[in-house]
Amino acid sequence: EFEIAPDGRLIRMVMDIRTPSGKTPAERWRKVVAKFTDDSVMVTIRDSSGTTGRNFATEGALTVPHVSMLYSVIEFEIASSMRRAVAAGARGPLLFRQFYPDRDVGRSFVLHSGRVMPKGEGNVELRHDWLAGAGDVTIDSAGRMLTYSGMRSTYKVEVTRSTELRDIDAIGAAFTTREQQAGATQLSVRDTTRGSVGAANISVDYGRPLARGRVLLGNLIEYDRVWRTGANAATQFTTSAPISLGGLEIATGTYTLWTVPSESKVQLIVNRQAGQWGTEYDRDQDLGTAVLTRETVTTPVEAFTISVIPTEAGHGMLVLEWGTFRWTAPIVVR
Repeated sequence: EFEIAPDGRLIRMVMDIRTPSGKTPAERWRKVVAKFTDDSVMVTIRDSSGTTGRNFATEGALTVPHVSMLYSVIEFEIASSMRRAVAAGARGPLLFRQFYPDRDVGRSFVLHSGRVMPKGEGNVELRHDWLAGAGDVTIDSAGRMLTYSGMRSTYKVEVTRSTELRDIDAIGAAFTTREQQAGATQLSVRDTTRGSVGAANISVDYGRPLARGRVLLGNLIEYDRVWRTGANAATQFTTSAPISLGGLEIATGTYTLWTVPSESKVQLIVNRQAGQWGTEYDRDQDLGTAVLTRETVTTPVEAFTISVIPTEAGHGMLVLEWGTFRWTAPIVVR
């Protein structure tokens, strides 16, 4: 629930968070209340263990919550930023701050940054520091969002404003019924592959999307854009000893793997950041890149699969397979 001031500012939010799969009562239900002033956000969290509060300085920046898949909040970012800019006579990018009320207000807190970039003729570009790429927005004369496209980012959604008030409970019940009838499970299960190459114990933790009849390369996986190389959280690569991967020297530790396929080659990116979501690629933390060897297989692979395969003493292969493509990089223990 949101409370809005007469001038359009967001001044209060109440959020009930229910996670049926949570292991403890505190993980299964929380109520978060946030109050917004010109220079702070005051957050109260209530769960089965009691009530806690946090107060965060915003340094005067417009601050809004980021609620996944709730695009009315993005409209706050755009409309409020543009109103502020007009009032101040500002031009160029308009800055704002945001936080995740369902996870950033626990033991740690991250106040993210973003920019609203007016492009003229009802077009706006939206950039967030947690998202690689940009969102493209169209707005009306009042600054209300009409459409949002994430196709130039790592969070690929298409959103259209609707005048119809949807029955969310009925939609959820229909989804549940269909899933139960089909015996559906999570589409992109999380998996970990492990392998030993010489003295190095290597593991890769990644999401395994299914092909489901889709065209992969050049469509689902766009050419010349960073792909999270899996699904959901970023793909984590851990080695217990120094190695080279595709000729790139890697020290002992945990990294994330990303790829950039094109029509002529596939580039592997090893990034120093780990533990982030798969939309949060930060090129400033790249360790380096390598070119993968490309092959085509005759028997399609339905679930995206990463393997670590020893070949000879101190040598092995990292193998990525999905649909009809097979990408590999040599591993050498140093």
